Amino acid sequence: MWAELIQYIPCRIKAQASLTHRVLPTRTSGASGFSLGLSKRNFNRYFSLFGKAGRRSAYITKMSKDTEVDMKDVELNEVDQEKQPMTGGDANHDSISPVSEKNGVVKVKIPHEETKFTGLSKEELLQVAGTPWWVRVRWALLILFWLGWLGMLAGAIAIIVQAPRCKPLPEMNWWNYGPLYQIGDVKAFTESSDLDGLVKKMSEMDHLKVKGLIIGPIHVSEVDKSEELKLDTISPEAGTPESFKKVIHEAHRKGIFVVLDLTPNYNGEKPWFNKGRIDDVAIQVKSALIHWLKMGVDGFLFYGVDEVSTVAPSSWNDINVIIRNQTEGEKKKVLIGVTNKTSPRDIAEMLNSTGVDLLLSGALRSKSGSGIAETVDQLYSNYNQTKLAWNLGERVSGHLASLVGEAHVKLHQLLLLTLPGTPVFNYGDEIGLEDNANKSPMMVWQTSEINEMNPFHTFFKDVSQERMRERSLQHGEYFTLFNSSSALSYVRRWDQSERYLIALNWENDTVPLQLKHADLPEQATVVFNTITTPEAGEILDLAKLELKPNQGLMLKFPYTS
Repeated sequence: MWAELIQYIPCRIKAQASLTHRVLPTRTSGASGFSLGLSKRNFNRYFSLFGKAGRRSAYITKMSKDTEVDMKDVELNEVDQEKQPMTGGDANHDSISPVSEKNGVVKVKIPHEETKFTGLSKEELLQVAGTPWWVRVRWALLILFWLGWLGMLAGAIAIIVQAPRCKPLPEMNWWNYGPLYQIGDVKAFTESSDLDGLVKKMSEMDHLKVKGLIIGPIHVSEVDKSEELKLDTISPEAGTPESFKKVIHEAHRKGIFVVLDLTPNYNGEKPWFNKGRIDDVAIQVKSALIHWLKMGVDGFLFYGVDEVSTVAPSSWNDINVIIRNQTEGEKKKVLIGVTNKTSPRDIAEMLNSTGVDLLLSGALRSKSGSGIAETVDQLYSNYNQTKLAWNLGERVSGHLASLVGEAHVKLHQLLLLTLPGTPVFNYGDEIGLEDNANKSPMMVWQTSEINEMNPFHTFFKDVSQERMRERSLQHGEYFTLFNSSSALSYVRRWDQSERYLIALNWENDTVPLQLKHADLPEQATVVFNTITTPEAGEILDLAKLELKPNQGLMLKFPYTS
């Protein structure tokens, strides 16, 4: 009975420490088996105490292998005198032999009760939410939210209002975005000497950031024989209509436009034959325009526009109308004229009388730094830069290197690519190609690796790419900083974009510029240099700037409000 009872005695565990009690089981000499070494009074006391703890769910049980509750040892080692083992018994009962055994250890299971937070129930939440305190808190948070939102909105509006306004971009045409590249003699330009070879060169044109090709003339024309003129027929030496269509298709695929040189008597001395034939030839030109426009041509170039517009004004006006009416959406067709005029006044008159979009001329040819500055200033002040074209060489005049000399090729590449307007180059100007007897030298084609070693080619490509990227160089404002007989310096700027300063020296002597201007900072960074030093990325003091012989510099500096 005692053995069964001891298994179910509740145990009271204090919170501060494990409760320990010494219990001495002893064996009797008789069959009574098992007895506790406690007096009846003490047993009743412990039983009452443990009974209360049992009602608090603490209990003692046997060890089990299946349990998942951690076991804790509770050592019953109380030293209370009344809990010590007893050495004697009642005379009428079996005596308890003296105990030589040590106090035992009882294994006690103490389960860990995990408390899980379940939150408030729906009813409790509704009860709390309706209290006046929470209603005030919700209103306060709502008001703070809207005040914060309105504050951020007001701040954003203030920033927008106070920020400097962006200048609207000017209206530009496709021919204003990059250089035009003239291929006057297809046979001299390609290894195969025909239009099929030109198709294979489109990747190189794209690499140079060329925006338009001026091809030809390629039509049938005998020298000074207007009766043999066939403006809508491709010369067999140049190729076939199918080849020309491939040229147009491949160029358009690369984002390059195709302009056709349709000058009637391109092999003769007078571009439109003699004066008595000009009107008849102009009528043929009008019908030929429709033919080439249907094929996909993006514009036309004519030499001798000053003569034809004067001798046959009605026919020339019809030519203008035909080209203008063929505009497709935003892709306008361009009309380019060529004149031998060199003075800014004559060029201005030609622009007004002919109605061309661009006019190639000798405006920059054989002029000093001050002469170039004067020409540019006059034309820029009277015309939108989208109407201005800058060139030195062309199909009739020859190539850049032959006109200015090899030492000045880079200087003029830099000049043409940074003036306000459209730069126009003759084929081979990017590599310093020089003329032969008939000004149509064979183009020198090399591998891309060798081309990169050509200083003219690399410089042209890099400056052309910079022009394509930067708004200040594409359509920025222009103003002159310094000019003399041997040197020229000017600035290109647009709104809040980076500014570019160009400085050129055509003489064999060093020129001190000492640039000071209200719009200039104290220093600027080198972008390109036609000679070896200073290198790109170096910072120069503008007040102490000097140009070495035959040196050209492109510098840049940031916008400041």
